Amino acid sequence: MKPTDDERPDGRPVPTLDDVARRAGVSKSTASRALSRPDLVAPATIARVHDAAVGLGFEPSRVARALAHGRTGLIALVVPTLENTFFTPIINGAQARAAEAGSQLTVAVHEPDDHPALARLARQVDGFLLTAPRGDDDSVRAVARLAPTVLIDREVEGITSVSADVARAFGEVVGHLAGAGHRRIAYLGGPHGSWQSLRRSEAVHRAALGRAELSMLGPVPATFTAGVESVGAVLDSGASAVVPYATSVALGLMAALARRGVDVPGQVLVSAERSVLDALGMTRVPAIDVDGELLGRVAAERLVERIERRGGTAGASSWLPVGVRLPTG
Repeated sequence: MKPTDDERPDGRPVPTLDDVARRAGVSKSTASRALSRPDLVAPATIARVHDAAVGLGFEPSRVARALAHGRTGLIALVVPTLENTFFTPIINGAQARAAEAGSQLTVAVHEPDDHPALARLARQVDGFLLTAPRGDDDSVRAVARLAPTVLIDREVEGITSVSADVARAFGEVVGHLAGAGHRRIAYLGGPHGSWQSLRRSEAVHRAALGRAELSMLGPVPATFTAGVESVGAVLDSGASAVVPYATSVALGLMAALARRGVDVPGQVLVSAERSVLDALGMTRVPAIDVDGELLGRVAAERLVERIERRGGTAGASSWLPVGVRLPTG
């Protein structure tokens, strides 16, 4: 026979907070504070309650603790798509930090203008980690009014944000390519309306100005297929170096160029994420190194601070550095 909810597998009753309080010689409310808000209880009392809980095998319910604080214990990381692999390490980093804070991360796929769905989700979570590369600022602000929100990889005035300084890195790569003798360079831009793609476009334009002919191609979605389908435009541009918006686009373009008999990177150099280029043996190709896990972790930290009201100014922006490899010689 299976044990009931108030029994252990060995048939003994599951200890309750009342049991802990009685063994420690304190009230139930004091025992609760000692376990959930030890900063409000004397150290000697905390020790007695802790010893009693360990002796009884008492495990406080995460749900009960969350409800006691008016929270659900859930954080939602909202992404517009799961096709863009850029979001994967961000999810990993955010999940790790949420777990450390005693929260559970859930991933939801929505654009920022999907207000009805996000309003429903807001009633089930304590806050949003919002990735919104597209969409207008007003839609993003509307989401931020639903629940405590930290915006990832985008800035909107009045909303706390954490971004990777990828635009600067793209500018450095294009500047290096121009200095290395590439007279025609193509930038393969990201999705239409993408905030980061606009910043990267501006950065590469400044870097190439007066130094190389720059072809602005796209916009394209951040997918492998988009890279494959862009091969014609890249070849027509006559570019000897291409800087794609996303690594997934770069990989698709490399595959399509190789299929057409174009030597990569001998005839056409394609920049991408460092780990991917290293895996392909292209260690002499300029590369960027975005620490997506750190981006997700820092964003989750900012959100935890906001939820717990331990600091974190609403509207503050944090920019994380991005590594750039520029081969010499």
